[in-house]
Amino acid sequence: MREVSAACRAVLYLRLSRDDDNPGESESIQNQRSMLKAYAEQEGFSVVGEYVDDGWSGTSFDRPRFQAMLRDMEQHRFEVVLVKDLSRLGRDYIQTGRYLELVFPEHGVRLIAVGDGIDTARADTDLAPFRNVINEMYARDTSRKIRGALHAKMQAGKFIGNFAPYGYQKDPKDKNHLIPDERAATVVRRIFVWAAAGKRSAEIARMLNERDEVPPAVYRTLAHPGLNPDHYSKRKAWTSVGVSRMLRDVVYLGHIAQGKTDKISFKSKKTRERRTDEWIVVPNQHEPLVSKQTFAAVQRQRSARRCDRKGAFSNLFAGLAFCLDCGKAMSTVGTRKKGSAANLACGAYKLRGASACSNHFISYESLFRCVLEAVRRYVCLSEDECNVLFERLNRRLRLDERGQEAGRERERMARELERVQRLVAQLYEDRTAGRIGETNFYPLLERYESKTAALEQQIDTLQPDSGAENLQRLQERLWAIIRRYTDVEELTPSLLFELIERIEIGQGTYEKTEQGRVKRQKIVIHFRFLPKPCEIDWIE
Repeated sequence: MREVSAACRAVLYLRLSRDDDNPGESESIQNQRSMLKAYAEQEGFSVVGEYVDDGWSGTSFDRPRFQAMLRDMEQHRFEVVLVKDLSRLGRDYIQTGRYLELVFPEHGVRLIAVGDGIDTARADTDLAPFRNVINEMYARDTSRKIRGALHAKMQAGKFIGNFAPYGYQKDPKDKNHLIPDERAATVVRRIFVWAAAGKRSAEIARMLNERDEVPPAVYRTLAHPGLNPDHYSKRKAWTSVGVSRMLRDVVYLGHIAQGKTDKISFKSKKTRERRTDEWIVVPNQHEPLVSKQTFAAVQRQRSARRCDRKGAFSNLFAGLAFCLDCGKAMSTVGTRKKGSAANLACGAYKLRGASACSNHFISYESLFRCVLEAVRRYVCLSEDECNVLFERLNRRLRLDERGQEAGRERERMARELERVQRLVAQLYEDRTAGRIGETNFYPLLERYESKTAALEQQIDTLQPDSGAENLQRLQERLWAIIRRYTDVEELTPSLLFELIERIEIGQGTYEKTEQGRVKRQKIVIHFRFLPKPCEIDWIE
């Protein structure tokens, strides 16, 4: 065994998305540990620690033990990180590449993906970015399948939420079916009667609080003692917003309305509201708590008091744009500028005025142009760059090993099926010729027929794609990924999330120039793939 030097302190990073059936740690984590410890001993590394994220997805890097490892790395407690393969590190190819090529090298840390044969200390790691892309493709495909299964359940009228709506509970015999919770259902019926009589949501909330009725969020935690009330309600009281939401929910008519929100990206935990016409509504799936007449009367009362908002504005930078000075989210405010949809202003200034922060005003159109120009500058590839990148990766492209193995397994089973079929034919010949009696014939025939059926079923489950077809499909997907960034003409929520982590808006100042009065403003864009933020001196 090699002599261990003090400069070869190594740590193990182990991750698995789901636990298997074993109590405690999953079996896969144990296998990863054994594999990496054997490798460390072989290479002469001194294992000084390990970090285990068992049950955490690889699409996000906000994992407790991974973050702990980064903190220890900043304290220079190790020089080598060992992982089974790059997918254990993460399945977001942009973030994985950032850690691989920037973060770890900046701290003098060497990463080794044992199963993939990747070592950042070597110069032959050109295939690592493509492996990261494949890992993300796998995560994206898994997310798509899960969404498809949930979408099918929603279309069938099955309730898929974690908790039943206030007024209902999950049927003990069928968790996808709702039945009334009589205690809460009585309160729901009373709320609709008051609203139909003309009482406003704020007034209804006040009446419920005066009667000491338990609000929905707290009521949920009473039904599920393991939940922390602070995570679901800060005020722990009925609010006009909550009552208003209940009064327009068709669940109380016996309908199931789901798919009200969706995720910007499978990598993000953030959700956004979908338009009403995009919801999946399946009528008459459970017992209603209010009649159609009462529900219709409530909607007429609400409609009579509602302002008609035509062409409602949607802020593309919600959750991304923040004040450079105080860090609060930028909020939409009105504008008098002709042709402008809105201004963005510091949320603290909007809420509490100049005592909290300065206004940081910027027109929505200016920020849109600024970000679009930055994306085109730092992201877009020329046609020649696309061709060079594709050719470079294509030379190193090999068929997926799992696909190859499936093809070989299918061929082996096909040969075995032919052999069994020949044995069956020979068995009939032996029976006809009298070389085998009935006592032995039927048991052997049943045995061979069972084996034939099992082999045919296994062959059907394997992909029949040829190697050439598989290679062509991978090449097409690789080219599609590269071409996404050739010419960005429009900003979309998914594109912004994929490329940008945060946008910070500075306070604008006005200057006199020969061309007239101009506004100068500092805008800082934190791209996910750049080690340092991009600072822009924006002039409007």
